[in-house]
Amino acid sequence: MAGPGNGRDPSRDDRALARTTISAVFREEAGRLTASVMRVLGDFDAAEEVVQDALLAAWRQWPVEGVPAQPSAWLWTVARRRAVDVLRRNIRRQEKLASVAWPVEHDTEDGRLQLVFTCCHPALSRESQVALTLRTVCGLSPAEIANGFLVSESAIIQRLTRARRKIAAAGIPYRIPDDDELADRLAAVLAVIYLLFNEAYLSSAGDRPARHDLSDDAHWLAGLLARLMPAEPEVLGLLALIRLHRARSAARFDRSGRLVLLRDQDRSRWNRAEIADAVALLTCAGRLRRPGPYQVQAAIIACHAEAPTWADTDWLQILLLYDALLAHQPSPVIRLHRAIAYGQVFGSAAALAEVASLAGHLDGYHLYHATRAALLRDLGRLEDAREADAQALRRTANPAERALLEQRLSHAELTI
Repeated sequence: MAGPGNGRDPSRDDRALARTTISAVFREEAGRLTASVMRVLGDFDAAEEVVQDALLAAWRQWPVEGVPAQPSAWLWTVARRRAVDVLRRNIRRQEKLASVAWPVEHDTEDGRLQLVFTCCHPALSRESQVALTLRTVCGLSPAEIANGFLVSESAIIQRLTRARRKIAAAGIPYRIPDDDELADRLAAVLAVIYLLFNEAYLSSAGDRPARHDLSDDAHWLAGLLARLMPAEPEVLGLLALIRLHRARSAARFDRSGRLVLLRDQDRSRWNRAEIADAVALLTCAGRLRRPGPYQVQAAIIACHAEAPTWADTDWLQILLLYDALLAHQPSPVIRLHRAIAYGQVFGSAAALAEVASLAGHLDGYHLYHATRAALLRDLGRLEDAREADAQALRRTANPAERALLEQRLSHAELTI
């Protein structure tokens, strides 16, 4: 695409490419950029405003003038100028102006973990902590965050607004808390990283089935947190969980981009060395004798990862682990996953009864309907299974999941 000042009228394709580039670059840089501005201004609200101004400037100029040769550097330069303007407007901070020396592109110190802890201040509600961090640090849209919470987009927008006001009013500092403060924020920080990885694992928006950039961010943040808090077993458990999932990422989609279910994956493509490393990490967490939900989830994935074939899976052990997980987190989604293991031990009819009891909680969740469909097919109730798959299709935007469900529905039309 031609650069600024070429004097030509950009085509519709040029403008579309510019907007796609803006979204991609901003999602990649939003957390680092906000952290750097926050470090200079010491004001969360002002930092967010500066970064949003930079994004709006790109949104106005790039579709008209062309995408810059270095889009990230362009955003950083505009944000730096906006931050300097903010400092100039505040006479009490004039002495800081001379010390503002930002690199043209990337700050040498990545402040995203500090920003995570700022967003996860105990003055905020748990839901607000997680939503604010996913938006500010990770660049997720309100719709993507809403998908992780299974709530409406408007509810997430309200949480974000309340959280920003509270941070501004309370003057919450930008720093990693002292050792005696870490425990109060750890649960929220872990939840942020976990939800970030969930969005990476199966995207709820866009045309990509999985987000490798978000997966890398979640893995990086979990690793950084493990170095900061090496004696926290839940931190090690979450890192093990992420590594176990990443170890089998090569087998999760076929060449057409369709989702390949665990039963059908080519296990020779799983990274056995990464699986062994993750299991060793989980063993270290277990030695600390403080079990928690992330360790239990990692143990469930380890049972799958260590089984040489689907038939060799220790379903009874997995069912017992789900019972332990429910003791920590008695949520309908976990009960749904437990029902799948329950069906492998006690049969599809028993599992379907378990799933049916969740209808009031999970009717809007696509995996509830997809699970029902699989169990109904096992029981020979093909018309009911087809309707459940159709319900699941209406409730997911992920292209890989949609392709799999469409394939099932097409096959069902030929079968029924």
